[in-house]
Amino acid sequence: MTNLRVGPVVLERRVEPSRRALVLTRVAAVLLALLVGVVVFWAAGLSAVDGYRTMWTGAFGGGNAFAETLVATVPLIFTGLAVALAGRMLLWNIGAEGQFYMGAVFASALALWFPDWPRPLLLTAMVLAGAAGGALWALGPGLLRAKFAVNEIITTLMLNYVAILYVDYLVHGSWKDPGSLGFPLSKPFSANATLPAFFGTRLHLGFLLAVVAAVALWLVLRGTKWGYEIRLIGESQGAARYGGMPVVRNVVLVMMVSGAMAGIAGMTEVSGIVHRIQPTISPGYGYTGIIVATLGGFSPLGVLLTAFLFGALQVGGYTLQTVGVTRSVVGVLQGAILFIALGAEFLARYRVRWQPATRTVRPEPAAAAVGTPPAPENLEGTP
Repeated sequence: MTNLRVGPVVLERRVEPSRRALVLTRVAAVLLALLVGVVVFWAAGLSAVDGYRTMWTGAFGGGNAFAETLVATVPLIFTGLAVALAGRMLLWNIGAEGQFYMGAVFASALALWFPDWPRPLLLTAMVLAGAAGGALWALGPGLLRAKFAVNEIITTLMLNYVAILYVDYLVHGSWKDPGSLGFPLSKPFSANATLPAFFGTRLHLGFLLAVVAAVALWLVLRGTKWGYEIRLIGESQGAARYGGMPVVRNVVLVMMVSGAMAGIAGMTEVSGIVHRIQPTISPGYGYTGIIVATLGGFSPLGVLLTAFLFGALQVGGYTLQTVGVTRSVVGVLQGAILFIALGAEFLARYRVRWQPATRTVRPEPAAAAVGTPPAPENLEGTP
């Protein structure tokens, strides 16, 4: 057990906490963040009881409200899975937002160019195109990380802005709808290019795709050779190379699959909700996916639960506007949940002790031994 000293503070690593302890830590962090929300509501001029009641009603107060919560959960599941998969290899894919946009671009291209294809064929092709768009957008950062050890945080983050501006370029240019009255929108998708909805609500087939993707990724990580390689490369690339594992190929592949997940999120949003492409197709789903993956412990099943929680927070946040409270309160709650969870998990793994450094007392010089010649006199007369 190694200790780390930072000034007078000593960090002592505890025995590895159990998975149950970490789960309880995250649950406690959510509850503590809700207490922080009491102060936030008070500052906004609303009682916490009324605020949380409004959010609960907006997210779960009826079939339509619950369906809207599931709708908001869909892109968060995919972007959370994107970040979580890369995180299992200790890679930080901060570019899920850009991959989301590029997945939407590739899927929209098929919807606009081939609107009369049979619906099953067109929707299948759009899902694959969305995955390809996200994967290609993550390919460059993956290659740079694997070949030249370039920090993937910087490259994936910078590409977000490129993707967003590219969508802006398309909807102001060749993809602009002539009948949009000057607004930057593409033409509406045909009925064959829209995902089917259920129960007369906006809940669409993308929700089932997201759940299947989460379960499939969980099975792959737990029960396949590739899943074992992902975990081992993340822990020690040297050990993985010694074992003959293709480290470079796996790093690139993980980044591409991660990008594909985010790209499918973009496809489900434009096909299931917006039914066209426009600059504001995402309120930051890719960035929220980072919080979802972190709070979910980088586990696909943990991502499912956390995405549902954050989907409910988002829908509840929209409802807050009906009582005159800005939905930025939700952003504060999301940030509080993340930082409290990270702090609680740190304390679960490390014991913090205050231990000022002790002064070292230099020993007095020993008496000269018998027979030792005396020190030469100082000719300057200085003592």
